Amino acid sequence: MKRSKNKNRNKIRIGGGAGFSGDRVDSAVELAAKAEIDYIILECLAERTVALGNLIKTREPEKGYSDTLPARIRALLPVCLPKGVRIISNMGSANPLAAAQRTYEIARELGFPEMGVAVVLGDNVLDIIKNKPELILLESGETLESILPRIISANAYMGADAIVPALETGQEVVLTGRVADPSLFLAPMLHEFNWSYNDYKLLAQGTVAGHLLECAGQLTGGYFADPGIKNVPDLARLGFPYADVTKKGEVTLGKTPDTGGRLDVMTCTEQLLYEIHDPSRYITPDCVLDITDVQFRQKARDYVSAFGAIALPRTDSYKVSVGYMDGYIGEGQISYGGPNAITRAHLAGKIVIERLKNRNFDYLEIHKDFIGIDSLHGKASPLSEPYEVRLRLAARCRDKIAANAVGEEVEALLTNGPAGGGGFFRQTKELVAIQSVLLPRHLIKPNIHIIGK
Repeated sequence: MKRSKNKNRNKIRIGGGAGFSGDRVDSAVELAAKAEIDYIILECLAERTVALGNLIKTREPEKGYSDTLPARIRALLPVCLPKGVRIISNMGSANPLAAAQRTYEIARELGFPEMGVAVVLGDNVLDIIKNKPELILLESGETLESILPRIISANAYMGADAIVPALETGQEVVLTGRVADPSLFLAPMLHEFNWSYNDYKLLAQGTVAGHLLECAGQLTGGYFADPGIKNVPDLARLGFPYADVTKKGEVTLGKTPDTGGRLDVMTCTEQLLYEIHDPSRYITPDCVLDITDVQFRQKARDYVSAFGAIALPRTDSYKVSVGYMDGYIGEGQISYGGPNAITRAHLAGKIVIERLKNRNFDYLEIHKDFIGIDSLHGKASPLSEPYEVRLRLAARCRDKIAANAVGEEVEALLTNGPAGGGGFFRQTKELVAIQSVLLPRHLIKPNIHIIGK
């Protein structure tokens, strides 16, 4: 039976069931089974995911959605459907219709033929921006025309208002392409409580709740953990979070009962600042959020209230993530161990770079890293001579042959010196880059498609 909005409901519980495409499935199942949630949100799209999905879709038209969708849906439906827990996810990625069809097939295989999927479409704006070469790329300041021949995708970050009509259909599962992460969580609040886009206090609280939940286990101590400094108990059994949200906009955060991790003022404060460029002006498709006055209060163990968020009206444009081909990356790695390991690794890197130069290859960038010594923070002197070191050479170029040559030359070190090299690895991959443009809001028309009964 399809669910309709309960207009008398004054509180809902929304669970964060995934923070990225490779997140744990069993923790999401545990959240749905034990936390008495009304909705579970699976946030599975990173910046480049949709662009890569579009690249896959051009080669395999039935693909392009999250490759973890089948496993997640197969595990969650038997738990969520009997409990009336609705699933909302951006796992549709570059092909939401195919994702919905696969979801419906899995539902029938599991014995739920009456289940339906509402698909949110409209984020794919490739055809629109191809006719607007004058748009400015936010990252480089150049015009869109500079990358136009290499563009493979253009997806707008739609807001919660694009998802609400899908929820109104009553389907048990809602799948989207590119929408803003907090919007996935705000949508059920708008749906259940009839919140207005003119009530900025409510939009602010709902958006803060979504921002805190969007990375799932990060809020309950996962990325927070630092042994001896910020201790988190039983990380192997980390529980996922949820938010209790009232019609008045009160937000209280908790986590799956009887699980590892911690949820307190410290974990919430750290997650609040995650991926925030300007705390006073965090731009989402639903509002412009100000978190500078947000406060947290510990109400009980693993139960924290959040309040004080402020919002301004949303902008008249959508951010559009533009994916384009940007050449190739060639990479080779090799390890050296024992006395004088770092000196031999330095010599190996010098040999490879000289060989590539002598072969007259042209590289846009070339990097030489010593993993564990300077690969993260640049040049640094170790406190003592390392007993083992791994050399990584990577180069970016327009030509695939030149990219292949990087791994070839690193592999050749195995017999051509210096001594003691082993554990060789090489790869060449196409490079998908991302830049952004702003597109007037009125040009984007979200729409809903239903698959199932």
